[in-house]
Amino acid sequence: MNLIVFDIDDTLTKSEDQHQLAYVKTMKEFGLSKINENWKEYAHHTDSYILKENYENNFPKPFEFNFIEDFESRMTELILELSPVTEIKGAKTMIDYLANETDYAISFATGSLLKPAFVKLNQAGINYEEQLLVGSNGIFEREGIVQESIEQAKAFYKVDSFNEIISIGDGIWDLKTARNLGIHFIGIGLKNYADFEKENIKLHIENWIEFRLSEAEEALGIK
Repeated sequence: MNLIVFDIDDTLTKSEDQHQLAYVKTMKEFGLSKINENWKEYAHHTDSYILKENYENNFPKPFEFNFIEDFESRMTELILELSPVTEIKGAKTMIDYLANETDYAISFATGSLLKPAFVKLNQAGINYEEQLLVGSNGIFEREGIVQESIEQAKAFYKVDSFNEIISIGDGIWDLKTARNLGIHFIGIGLKNYADFEKENIKLHIENWIEFRLSEAEEALGIK
């Protein structure tokens, strides 16, 4: 059995705008007035790590994970007040196809906090198992999030290991994470296409309507 690990924002759901609006507004409501919104400058592109860095730049005390619970709830409320999230073209059909018509296992690894991630997938109509979705609530690094997603998938599908693992994401940080973990990668979307080109990735798609599993396996060298 093989595994595909999906990022969520701008990979399966068209949700970056809603996410960032709610995220920044929540930080401001919780008293973080000095916020660095140049997300590419952060060592780890996750909600928890970016929140930690900004928290410690605003308050004279170290960040603790228990701060996230109330923050996450308020952020979720704000996302629900915005325009509903939609799918990246073809995402729902593709997920259903992989789940029902192939021998691929599926899991989700996102830099987002969990509750907002559930809202985004639900609004976009994408089917998922909650126990297969790992967010950044207790993990700062994307490598740790993806690795935990792989471990959760092993438990859910009752296997000791996967023959091949593919990570799919829209950001250069997703590519770097996959390389650090030694797993395959597929890039999606046009926002970071120039970065992907420079890195000579093996496969890039604009949206899920373009995705063909057999072509992906061939490009990645999966038999």
